[in-house]
Amino acid sequence: MKTKFAASVLSALLYAQGLLGFAALATVLLKERAHAQLTAAADAPSGPSVLVVR
Repeated sequence: MKTKFAASVLSALLYAQGLLGFAALATVLLKERAHAQLTAAADAPSGPSVLVVR
């Protein structure tokens, strides 16, 4: 009986570790994506721009 309990506890811990790893990976990827969007937005001119050619 103790073996089944230990196996279920170990399984739950491994499952939780997998979920935390996935969440950490998603956080890093989303942070890099947001940073790339902010960098691209900073390079673009702000506000409306009008090009007048005569």
